[in-house]
Amino acid sequence: MDVMSDETYMRLALELARSAQGQTGINPVVGCVIVKDGRIVGMGAHLQRGTEHAEIHALNMAGPQAEGATAYVTLEPCSHYGRTPPCSDRLIREKIRRVVVAAVDPNPLVAGTGIAKLRAAGVETETGLFAEEAAALNETFNKYITTRRPFVTLKSASTLDGKIASKTGDSKWISGEASRAFVHTLRHRHQGIMVGIGTVLADDPELTARLSVPAVQPTRIVVDSALRIPLEAKVLQRQETNPAIVLTTERADSAKARELERLGITLLRCGDGPHVDLDAAMERRRRKGDRLDFS
Repeated sequence: MDVMSDETYMRLALELARSAQGQTGINPVVGCVIVKDGRIVGMGAHLQRGTEHAEIHALNMAGPQAEGATAYVTLEPCSHYGRTPPCSDRLIREKIRRVVVAAVDPNPLVAGTGIAKLRAAGVETETGLFAEEAAALNETFNKYITTRRPFVTLKSASTLDGKIASKTGDSKWISGEASRAFVHTLRHRHQGIMVGIGTVLADDPELTARLSVPAVQPTRIVVDSALRIPLEAKVLQRQETNPAIVLTTERADSAKARELERLGITLLRCGDGPHVDLDAAMERRRRKGDRLDFS
């Protein structure tokens, strides 16, 4: 199969992976395309943590046509047992003839062993096609899996002179319509959204992802050293579907803390100084290693 065909099918696999951004939690987004005799016989994307990986969806679609076919996958097939069995084993069992991999998995549990397993079984395996593009799709996963700390995106709207509010104090519509729409896409793709208490007091935001279709909602996080947040703040509502976390300090008022906890708010004391220790908060997230609950 020539290089141009390889590029065509890998681009399709990358697009499949891209379409699932925001759905896989701390897992990577992965796309897979299976081709035999110039025809696509299977396609798949990883859609949710703990469910079947992209290769398995594509193999299930291909069925018996997988034998002797080529699989294009954006991330190295896994080689270990986690929540699902190894994809490399399934590719071998289905007698895939050739596997083209975009990026090697940085996960220490994989990190080249999936590729080695395929090659040891006689499967022709190539790597590196659109590796940079594949890695860029998984910058969140790559950051987490190599450092065990969350990937943080800073969103800021500013005036031409670098201010985040106008001289009148108005900060709500500095950004344009397109930027505001993109922000909601970012919220959909991130597991959490964090603001300071100043933003809550000034704007009373909901901190939800509002798209034209139902969105995956981020955990809402407020940094509030002195627990000044009003109990009626919008960010504290709808705990059943949109949970909120308040990061505070050991110095915070105990009575206010109890009121918040009675509302079902998760309250975490990060540090004993006058301000929330954000580094400590990120470390608690690292130790948990799952959803953004910082527990």
